[in-house]
Amino acid sequence: MATPVAASNGSGGTGGSRPSVIQLAIKEKPALYAAYIPYFPDGGIFIPTPREHRLGDDVYLLLTVMDNPQRFPIAGKVAWITPANAAGNRSQGIGVQFPADEKAKQLRRLIEEMLGPAVEATNRPTHTL
Repeated sequence: MATPVAASNGSGGTGGSRPSVIQLAIKEKPALYAAYIPYFPDGGIFIPTPREHRLGDDVYLLLTVMDNPQRFPIAGKVAWITPANAAGNRSQGIGVQFPADEKAKQLRRLIEEMLGPAVEATNRPTHTL
């Protein structure tokens, strides 16, 4: 499952404060499928969190994916919000859009390789669409 390991040092990036810092470990392929957001131009990831964020907030993410030993530092932006008590019993959290940089492109390729054809599936539920 997707496991947030540590939380933030800021207030979600609003009002000139520092960005949220979140460590996230996704350990299983079904959790990665549910969290990955291929619809953003450069990819993205859903982070379950009860913290309040706003669209456009800066988020600094340290992401570990399944058994890959590399931890990916991603400076993204909140581009999706699922509020508490959302319809369809969806998990509360945020979708963080990856930036258009080489580290994020490398991460997107890795995730899409891990997911294989499942990344194209539209009949399986995810945390976003």
